[in-house]
Amino acid sequence: MSAPPLKKPVVTEREARQVAEAAREQAWRKPSFAKELFLGRFRLDLIHPHPLPTDEAVRRGEQFLTKLRAFCETKVDGALIEREARIPDEVINGLKELGALGMKIDPKYGGLGLTQVYYNKALALAGSASPAIGVLLSAHQSIGVPQPLKLFGTPEQKEKFLPRCARTDISAFLLTEPDVGSDPARLATSAVPDGDDYVLDGVKLWTTNGVVADLLVVMARVPKSEGHKGGITAFVVEADSPGVTVENRNAFMGLRGIENGVTRFHQVRVPAANRIGPEGAGLKIALTTLNTGRLSLPASCVAAGKWCLKIAREWSAAREQWGKPVAHHEAVGQKISFIAATTFALEAVLDLSSQMADEDRNDIRIEGALAKLFASEMGWKIADELVQIRGGRGFETADSLRARGERAVPAEQMLRDLRINRIFEGSTEIMHLLIAREAVDAHLTVAGDLIDPEKSLSDKAKAGANAGVFYAKWLPKLVAGPGQLPRTYGDFHPAGHPDLATHLRYVERGARKLARSTFYAMSRWQGRMETKQGFLGRIVDIGAELFAMSAAVVRAELLRTTTDHGREAYQLADTFCRQSRIRVEELFGRLWTNTDDIDHKVVKSVLGGAYAWLEQGVIDPSGEGPWIADATPGESGKENVHRRIQ
Repeated sequence: MSAPPLKKPVVTEREARQVAEAAREQAWRKPSFAKELFLGRFRLDLIHPHPLPTDEAVRRGEQFLTKLRAFCETKVDGALIEREARIPDEVINGLKELGALGMKIDPKYGGLGLTQVYYNKALALAGSASPAIGVLLSAHQSIGVPQPLKLFGTPEQKEKFLPRCARTDISAFLLTEPDVGSDPARLATSAVPDGDDYVLDGVKLWTTNGVVADLLVVMARVPKSEGHKGGITAFVVEADSPGVTVENRNAFMGLRGIENGVTRFHQVRVPAANRIGPEGAGLKIALTTLNTGRLSLPASCVAAGKWCLKIAREWSAAREQWGKPVAHHEAVGQKISFIAATTFALEAVLDLSSQMADEDRNDIRIEGALAKLFASEMGWKIADELVQIRGGRGFETADSLRARGERAVPAEQMLRDLRINRIFEGSTEIMHLLIAREAVDAHLTVAGDLIDPEKSLSDKAKAGANAGVFYAKWLPKLVAGPGQLPRTYGDFHPAGHPDLATHLRYVERGARKLARSTFYAMSRWQGRMETKQGFLGRIVDIGAELFAMSAAVVRAELLRTTTDHGREAYQLADTFCRQSRIRVEELFGRLWTNTDDIDHKVVKSVLGGAYAWLEQGVIDPSGEGPWIADATPGESGKENVHRRIQ
């Protein structure tokens, strides 16, 4: 007898946190540079010498990049995709023939078996031709069917689905619902066991690739019953299964060519053999998949930075103002310097994190999250600065520029396309909380029971003893370190090059200061620490800057010893670190001097209607309708807009 359908869960804040906590990867089996950084330990040995791909990985990667570049230059019309808001079928079929759907899939399943480093290079290249293509390929391989099956699939599932994903079938990942975003404890889509099948009911929102997908990874809640553990569970679902309806193809500010929709499941039968992992493991599978999947997003930001630098250089040399090129005016020159230095750092962060993922020697869950956070914020700023440098032409569309005889530079499109990166795959605010949780893991491991109101006095006493031992060893090491010695890291100050050793010493000192600040805050706020989201966000942003500085310096040294661009790389790294240090000092100051408390009071007044008078004098252009669409399970009453690539 099948279990009854699930009612929409009502979840308290504490229960939601418990679900998220249970889905975390609890153990740290491998070293983590970023984790150590937040603990005040600058482990340069974990990232230097910079890890490198094997010769075979380089050969295969470069060979594919050559083919992909030729295809993108001759077959992809990015302007057409932007105008028509659709990638032509022949372009998608060309990507399939090229093997682009299987870049990360093992060759034994028909894939190309590229490393994470070259996969990211390919995404950057394809995304520069058309951001919509970059999203199509990324959503398919970074979070779609291939990645969770690679990590958690059975041999039978891999044999069945991976060859299809490598060459012919597009996949999508379905987690978000109309009323469920970063709090999956409230997930309402159900998967009710029925014999050898599960029956899916529910609605999924923002299903990237969902409009054209052949295979779906769906997260659904299995009710607990006899013989079934229940919980959020992952399934591979055939997109053409009876009861699957794509009810809408969504349209956005940017990325106009992406096939993103609303998908409804009504009594959809899914074989139990299509379940990925055990019941209840779905959220853990999703989060683990994202550990490396998030690196695809920084790849698009690196590509954007490179293009913005090119346009800024060419335009600023050609456009004259008051008798000289605008690049020679300090106000514009500062923007160009920021774009160049930050693009160098973004590529350094991406390549270092990706190569560490390929080597699998380090746990990169924090590094991947920091890369996503830092790249999405800085990529947006880079594009915004380019629009400012271009002036009125930056606000004008490429088609309009072309129509009046000027070079069709899509700067405003770049700004629109990049804006979503601060929301995709974990918004900046959620990334702050996610990274902060990992950053304080060591503290919660030894002292968490002390601040848990549900723990007994004996548990608290035991935790107090453990904490005493840990902090007696840890705290003294935060007082002094190699960053205070003037000749430390001397290898990073070769003759005739800028001094990068001084920046590494700053990072070492900054890491210890960051750890001291975190400890002081935990001592001060204890159980209320999790509510101090402004403070935690600044802590994470400081860590992101220190990580980026480290990556930039290590990359500069790599380029000095392996290329002809060493001097230039050192200059860019030096410039980035000097800019970054100014941001870090500001963030440290704002840890304790801020408006967090008064902001909270204003928010309460706003929500209470105290300032409603301030809203008067305007017309609200919003249409009628609910804030959140109804997602009641049931048969669809809309036309199925799912389409197959012809």
